[in-house]
Amino acid sequence: MASTTTREQVKVGRLTVALTNTGKVLFPDDGITKGDLIGYYQAAADVMLPYLRDRPVAMARYPDGITGERIFQKNVGRHFPDWIPRVEVGKQGGQLCQVVCTKAADLVYLANQATIELHPFLSRVGQEDSPDQLHRPDMLIFDLDPPDTGHFEAVRTAALRLREILEDDLGLAAFVKTTGSKGLHVQVPLNGREDFDPVREFARDVAALLAAAEPDLVTVEQRKDARHGPVYADIMRNAYAQTAVAAYSVRARPGAPVATPVSWDEVADPALAADSFTLRTMSDRLAQLGKTGDPWAGMSRHRQGLSRPRRLLARKHP
Repeated sequence: MASTTTREQVKVGRLTVALTNTGKVLFPDDGITKGDLIGYYQAAADVMLPYLRDRPVAMARYPDGITGERIFQKNVGRHFPDWIPRVEVGKQGGQLCQVVCTKAADLVYLANQATIELHPFLSRVGQEDSPDQLHRPDMLIFDLDPPDTGHFEAVRTAALRLREILEDDLGLAAFVKTTGSKGLHVQVPLNGREDFDPVREFARDVAALLAAAEPDLVTVEQRKDARHGPVYADIMRNAYAQTAVAAYSVRARPGAPVATPVSWDEVADPALAADSFTLRTMSDRLAQLGKTGDPWAGMSRHRQGLSRPRRLLARKHP
């Protein structure tokens, strides 16, 4: 993707977004510029936005590139234009005003702010009749995290085993993405009717069941020095105001890997790696989706509650 020219403007939908310093290199080992980042997010907007819509976003910004300071920004900047959607998010002792991405121009603007990574909530902004919706997740996530990149084979195996438990044993649809870092995220769409605490408890019980079934493969021990299996099944993101890297988000790592939704057939393929997809190769992936379809297409149709899965789980893990 070609770099854009410094101090230009780009038309995105009905809006014109001013771009600054687009030739600045953000990934020094790869020569990837801010203009390249902007171009990627503009190209990926159509497939990415459905997984961001109505979700407050935290921005991981790198004004001096990935070797410089990381700014994990939650509040909307004072200079952000009025057309950037935002929502008030309650926190202990006050409120935050966070971005909600609804259109391609939003992604382009954030990329121009050197926002490399986007981290959305696992819950959505509610309507007037459901102001507490942010406290009720519509996504459950298992972060399968190895100690280093050399254990990705174990991560793939753990993800496939977790899918068997979720889909075959508990009747829950499961989706998966590479993280662009070391592991995989296995995600379960929910109907958003329960608070985070019972959802996290359910996730903890599922992870414990997986670890009991595969003790040499999976651990649920939070302390690193007490872990035995090579894959940590982390469920702690399932809490209010916690975030997970967005589907199709670039990661601030050498090579500019992209967190990418994949099919379960791809997970079964030994060729898959956590960083299989990068900013420079994603144009081919995005073009391919026009033929094969997004692996996460139709996810919203699979939202369901946990009452029946919880009963089924209790039989296996009393």
